[in-house]
Amino acid sequence: MSAEPRDPLAGFDTTIHAPQRLRICALLDAAAEAEFSLVQQKLALSASALSKHVTVLMDAGYAEQRKAVRDTRQRVWLRLTPRGRAAYQGHLAALRAIVDPSDPAS
Repeated sequence: MSAEPRDPLAGFDTTIHAPQRLRICALLDAAAEAEFSLVQQKLALSASALSKHVTVLMDAGYAEQRKAVRDTRQRVWLRLTPRGRAAYQGHLAALRAIVDPSDPAS
C-alpha cells in the first residue's frame, strides 16, 4: 500500500501570506538574524507596522526577538525560528505549485 502524495498546497500559510509578513520572512530567511531597524529600513515600514507584523509571526511561533544593549541603546534583533523557517519554505512551495502546477519540484 503506497502513501498518498502530499498535497503541494498543504504548506500554504495564511499567517505568512500577508504581503508584509511574507517580505519579513523572506528577509529573515536570508539571514541568521537582522536588527529591527534594518528590517524596517529595507522594507520601508513604520516601526509600528513592522512591530504589529512581527508580533503576529511571534504569536504563531515563527519568529523571535532578542534584545541587547549596543552603543548604550537597546536594540532588537529578529530571526525566524526553525518552525518559522519550515513554514516559510512550505509556503513558498505552495506558491510555486499554484503558479506552475506542472513543476516536478512541487
